[in-house]
Amino acid sequence: MSSSISPREIRRIILEQSKRAHVGHIGCALSVADIIAALMSGPLRISAAGARDRDRLVLSKGHAALALYAGLHLTGVLTREELDSYCADGSFLGTHPERQPGKGIDFSSGSLGQGLSMACGAALAARLDGSSRRVFAVVSDAECNEGALWEAVMFAAHHRLASLTAIVDLNGQQALGYTREVMDLSPMAGRWRSFGWDVHEADGHDAPALTRLLAGLEPGDGPPHVVIARTVSGKGVSFMEGQIKWHYWPLSDAEYEQALREIGVEP
Repeated sequence: MSSSISPREIRRIILEQSKRAHVGHIGCALSVADIIAALMSGPLRISAAGARDRDRLVLSKGHAALALYAGLHLTGVLTREELDSYCADGSFLGTHPERQPGKGIDFSSGSLGQGLSMACGAALAARLDGSSRRVFAVVSDAECNEGALWEAVMFAAHHRLASLTAIVDLNGQQALGYTREVMDLSPMAGRWRSFGWDVHEADGHDAPALTRLLAGLEPGDGPPHVVIARTVSGKGVSFMEGQIKWHYWPLSDAEYEQALREIGVEP
């Protein structure tokens, strides 16, 4: 896509749809709002959602699906009616992504630690297919606790899958605690670098800078790329930022109105 996607609009949709459906996973969706906006403002080519050479996006941290749905709606891939069916009976928009290629959802996800492996397969398939398509995978820092992810890291480096870019949402928390207490993985950048990846560190809430960085990564012959994006869970809503309970908690009416005001939207 060539037009700029607003992170604030993504956050507005996350809050509106989570409140309407009375569903949680709000903090983790707000965490990646700027990342999704950055991808869909240029680096991720999804304008023809059914085209063979379209880029692929794997939202490995599938519990942040609302951010993905918001971005797909703002790019015109999902209609308003489809967006408003989120979590309704018969909808293909669940709390975790379910594969719907014609709608920009190429991979089912939510079984954490598996998404990067799917992205590796997609990148290798593109090479074998002679396609220029790129593959992006958004993973959580908590997923880096899992051995399967590091197997994928080794696979991608061995095969020099330069069309693959992983983005680590480094918000420092997971469902039941803070990552430094559950399993400390710092220095995160050093770990990826030691496996032979091209490593970049970035402010995960600076969407314009992220767009420029992602667009400039070379997809030709070379190592795979990873962006370690420093983020805050619940970003933009003061009472959610850095709070574990907003991994699952739904919004009350008063909390919903306050959250909208804090992101700059009138309730």
